[in-house]
Parts: sequence; structure tokens; C-alpha cells
Amino acid sequence: MPLPTRATRIPPEASVNGERTRLELYFRALNQGRAGLVRVSVMENQGDLAIANARARFLGKFIDFFPTDDPAADASLYGLLAPGMEQPTLRENPLEIYVTFSDGRRETLTTSVQIVLGEFIRQVVTLPPDTAYLLDAATERNELAQLASVFSTFTLQKYWDATGFSLPVNTALTSPFGAFRTFNEAYNTRHTGWDLQITFGAPVMASAGGRVIFAGALPIRGFHVIIDHGYGILTGYSHLSTSHVTRGQEVAKGQVIGTVGSSGRVSGPHFHWELAVNGEFVDGARFVSMWMP
Repeated sequence: MPLPTRATRIPPEASVNGERTRLELYFRALNQGRAGLVRVSVMENQGDLAIANARARFLGKFIDFFPTDDPAADASLYGLLAPGMEQPTLRENPLEIYVTFSDGRRETLTTSVQIVLGEFIRQVVTLPPDTAYLLDAATERNELAQLASVFSTFTLQKYWDATGFSLPVNTALTSPFGAFRTFNEAYNTRHTGWDLQITFGAPVMASAGGRVIFAGALPIRGFHVIIDHGYGILTGYSHLSTSHVTRGQEVAKGQVIGTVGSSGRVSGPHFHWELAVNGEFVDGARFVSMWMP
């Protein structure tokens, strides 16, 4: 897959009008494992009415909306919707937006979102004997349970800036997100991120500004770092040989956070990068190519 490039601002694909506000959706349907952007704004002829906050309810989760870097230029609020890679495909999934205005009044906007199949492939992977012991369902379940509590973090602070997100290393993408994987012709699992082709010891950079909320060793991901970018967006960096950051540390976009290694469940030196939105793993390559306010 070619390196993703960030899109310029695009017009919305659909909109819903309320009495005072408008909801705009920047997608026609959501694929499994992809994030979609929505926007809520005050309609014209509403005087100096302003939105104090907005919150969505989608797929059983509440999602707080975030402002732009320049609220004076764009008083809208934005939110991210993210069905998981195993979310059932349904034509109508209810979406409710709860808007609170600066004068205390409220409004609710309702619509539905279609979820369609993701574009996932199948892969066969062979591990050497010295790491084959990690092909254990209990080990994987325990690691994913530990990560679920971390990736469910939702911080009401926007750490990223107007430049958006980028890949942590500027190199070719190899094994894709969401792949159905069979290890050693016996063990089946899903790929929660992208692998990137890179040499041992190469520097790994933060995909955007944020705060480190995990830095430690895991059986499968090896030495792993997770960065919270705010408003439900988190990135994970796996199989590192060294880490240059500690839990609680704030980092800037492009800051070196570690080096590529071969720790964890690997067949050789490589780098695995994953991105989660609202607690769900999503396609990071697609995400960095989205226009983000």
C-alpha cells in the first residue's frame, strides 16, 4: 500500500437539520474498523447563539465532541464515530447528538448510520520455535483485556494540532490492519494494526502530540508504548528495542519515542503500529489520510 497522504478539507456527504443546529456527516457509510468524522454547528439566523458542548450516543457509547484549533474561525464542534472491525453490518445504526447551548438550552439531533463490511484479507504467518509458545489463546485474551482498559481512555483535552496525524516511521506499509491471521497453520487471530517495513534500531516517532499512558513489556506486543492524543484517539507502538519515554510524559508530534526491535511475538525485527478511537481499533493508515480539524 502506498504511503497515506492527508486529505484537504472536503464537503460533508450528508446533513440533518434541527431547530437551531445542523449535523453534518463526512461519510456515506462506515466500514468496519474505520473512523468517520461528524460536525455540529449553529444554523444561520440564530443571532449570537453558541454551542457550549455536544455529545453523541452511537453503538452504545457516549462520545464527546472537540473544538477546532481556532474556535473564532470555526465555532463548530466535531466528533469521531468508530465501529470496531467485528461490528455487525447493519443498514441503520441509531446516532443521537445532544447539544447544549451557551444559554443553557438543549437540542437533540437524530439520524442513522450504515455500517458495511471492512476490506480485510487473510494471511498465513510462521513463527520460529522460540516464540511459538506465545500462540496461546489465554495469553492473547489477557493482553487484549489489559489493553482494553487503556484504550478506553477518553481525555477531554485535544493534544493534536492542525497538522493532524502521521505515520510513526516514513516507510512502506506491509501487513494490513484487520487481517485474519493464521499462525503456524493452527492459531487464528486478528491484526489490530499495520506492520511497517523498517530495520532494527530505526527511530520511531509520535504520530501526533499527546501524553504517554503506557510504556512497558507485554507478551505479544513486546515493549509497547501507548500515547493518548485526547478525545478518544490513542496510538500504540509495538516490538520496540528501546523506549525514550515514560508514563505521564507529554510528547510532541514527530518526537522520537523509541527504536524498532524484535521483542514480543515476532518472526524477526519489525514494527507494529495501531490506532484506536473510542476504544475500538481502527485502520490507522486510513485515519492519518482523513482531514481532521
